[in-house]
Amino acid sequence: MKLRPDARFSTICIHAGQAPDEGTGAIITPIFQTSTYVQDELGRHKGYEYARTQNPTRSALEGNIAAIEGGKAAFAFASGMAAIDAITTLLQSGDHVVVTDNTYGGTFRLFDKVLRKYGLEFSYVDTSQLDLVESAIRPNTRMLFVETPTNPVLRLTDLKAIAELAHRHDIRLVVDNTFASPAVQRPIEFGADIVTHSTTKYLNGHSDSIGGIVVATRDDDIEWLRFIQNAAGAILSPFDSWLVLRGTKTLHVRMAQHNANGQAIAEYLAGHKKVKQVIYPGLPSHPQHALAKRQMHGFGGMVSFDVGSFEAARCVCNRVKLMALAESLGGVETLISHPATMTHASVPPERRLAIGLTDSLVRISTGIEDPADLIADLEQALA
Repeated sequence: MKLRPDARFSTICIHAGQAPDEGTGAIITPIFQTSTYVQDELGRHKGYEYARTQNPTRSALEGNIAAIEGGKAAFAFASGMAAIDAITTLLQSGDHVVVTDNTYGGTFRLFDKVLRKYGLEFSYVDTSQLDLVESAIRPNTRMLFVETPTNPVLRLTDLKAIAELAHRHDIRLVVDNTFASPAVQRPIEFGADIVTHSTTKYLNGHSDSIGGIVVATRDDDIEWLRFIQNAAGAILSPFDSWLVLRGTKTLHVRMAQHNANGQAIAEYLAGHKKVKQVIYPGLPSHPQHALAKRQMHGFGGMVSFDVGSFEAARCVCNRVKLMALAESLGGVETLISHPATMTHASVPPERRLAIGLTDSLVRISTGIEDPADLIADLEQALA
């Protein structure tokens, strides 16, 4: 199905990378659950040889998300961490990377506990402060790895400004866009070279698949990522590819409700006497609210709030009834978590405190339920 060059975002989500099946006319891309493909004769095949290298369901997803993010090509991996690991293979021993200080705990674990063993160097800075980023750049810096909004303190990085800074120093800008989703922001439009997602989250949206994606713009990066996807083999399965394709079809409408629910819950919490602080880019109290309005379409479904003590945080997490106490985010159901002991437990306590991730912080991934029911659940939990 050929899209017009001026197709709008929701249309791209539903149709890009996909066409009715030629053999049957099925409007939904089939699950090609096969390990290999029969060749017509020696040296002649239909474009598919072995399912680690190519799979039609995975190819459809990769074309879909490349179009959604505005990149040239995309590569699907078995998890978000596998996708990030593939990105780091663009580097060589001795290279240096500047990373958002409040990066996801799994990313920090990969960088600090695994990749440093192979001669890569990492500096963690507040990427919302461009002067700190510039001062951290060294002669051997080859990549800026940015999360915005950050997990879980929801600090923003000015994408346009940091892209200009990166390119002025001839450095790749990589943006983990998982927390926002491409419905909320598209970093390539601001100059990012590579965008990555845990497809587990908003892209899939239904808490039933694990996966990752890398979207690239540079031909040399595309060539290497295609090679490493096949060489290392951490591919997304056909079934998981199909599940994410199902998810992207409703991404636009789901994110509208996530945005609305996030705003409603943030405003409710901001007025509650037992809540010490609410962190949400859609609140005027957020120090980067103006930047959020410039580079985001809505403010997302993630809300963090501080209740003053670990005991109070534990009480809230244990008392909710409609919300589920669980790691992960981005599904249609609302999840609540305690980052210090769950998603960011692998981050040293002193680093958590330095970025504002306190033991009293609670994180909510708002789903798409009726916001009044979510607020009622918080009301009884906080009581």
